[in-house]
Amino acid sequence: MFAPATKADLPAFGVGSAELASRGTGCTFVVAPEGAVCGVDVRGAAPATRETDLLRPENTVQQVQGVMLAGGSAFGLEAACGAMDELAARGTGFHLMDACVPIVPGACLFDLPVGQFAYPRKEQGAEACVNALENLASGEEPQQGNIGAGTGATVAKMLGPAHAVKSGLGWHAVAMGPVVVGALVAVNAAGCVYAPDGALLAGMRMDDGTMLDAASALPLAAQAAADEAAGAAEEGPCANTTIGVVLTNAQLTKPQAHRLAVTTHDAYARSIKPVHTSHDGDCIFAMASGEVPADPDLLAMMACEAMQQAIANAITHATAAYGFAAVG
Repeated sequence: MFAPATKADLPAFGVGSAELASRGTGCTFVVAPEGAVCGVDVRGAAPATRETDLLRPENTVQQVQGVMLAGGSAFGLEAACGAMDELAARGTGFHLMDACVPIVPGACLFDLPVGQFAYPRKEQGAEACVNALENLASGEEPQQGNIGAGTGATVAKMLGPAHAVKSGLGWHAVAMGPVVVGALVAVNAAGCVYAPDGALLAGMRMDDGTMLDAASALPLAAQAAADEAAGAAEEGPCANTTIGVVLTNAQLTKPQAHRLAVTTHDAYARSIKPVHTSHDGDCIFAMASGEVPADPDLLAMMACEAMQQAIANAITHATAAYGFAAVG
C-alpha cells in the first residue's frame, strides 16, 4: 500500500543501542536533538515506564529530546538517566536559568530471567545516546535482532519459558509522498507472533520441534494456570512487555501524537496473540518532527503497517541465544 522508506528519510531522528550481551539485556535510544512532539499509550497491565504522565495531552511540556526503550524491568529505567546526562552535557534539552534538562521518557520490558540477572545502567544509556547521535549524522538503518532493548527479548511464552522463541528489535519505515513513518519495536510477548499476511511466525516450540499457535495453546495454558494455582508449577513467572516508538516527519499536535500512539496499538493486536495481557506492559510512543503536513488518519494507517512489519522483523532478524531457539 505504501512505498518503502529508510531511516535516512527521517533525518531529525537518530537510533542507537547498547547491550550487556553476555548477560542478556540492553537498551535502545531514539534521539531528537531539535525536539519532537511526543505522545504515548500504555495498554499492558504491568508497565515499567518513565515520564509518561508528562506526555498527557493536557500537560505542559510540548517536546521531548528522546525516548528510551530498555530491558531490565523497572531497574532498566536507570538507562534513561544516562541518556539525559549525555544530552545535558551537550546542551540539548529544556533550558531554565543555568540548567539544561533533557526530556527523556521511556519504557522497559521484562528480560531479567534471560541470561544473567542484569539490567542496562546509566553507562549503557549514555552509550546508546552517543550511538543514536552518530546514527543521526550517518542516516544508516537501525540494527535489528539481538540488539539493544531486544537483546533479551523472547516470545510465545504462554506455556512457560521452556517453549519460548528468541525475538529481538525490529525496524521498518514507509512513505506516501513526502510523509514518512517509521516503527521501532522490541518484541517480548507472552503471545505468538504473526506475519502481516496472518501466517504464524513464532509459536510455542514443542518437544518435536513444531510450533503451536495461540488458539491451540490456550487449553494447555489454561491447564498450566490451574496447575500453578494448585502449586504444581515447576517454572517461575514468565513476564513480558512489547515496547515501541513510531517516528514521523509529519506536523502533529500533542493530542494528535497521543492519538497516533493509540491507533498504532492495532498493529500489536494484529501481530501478537494474545496481547495487552495482565503480565504485559505494552507501550507505544509516537514522535513527530514536524517538517510536513499530513492527515492524522493517513498517518495511523502508515504507522500500523510499519509497526506490523517491524514486529515481524524483530522475529526474523533474531538469532538463537541464551538457550532459546530462533526462527530467523
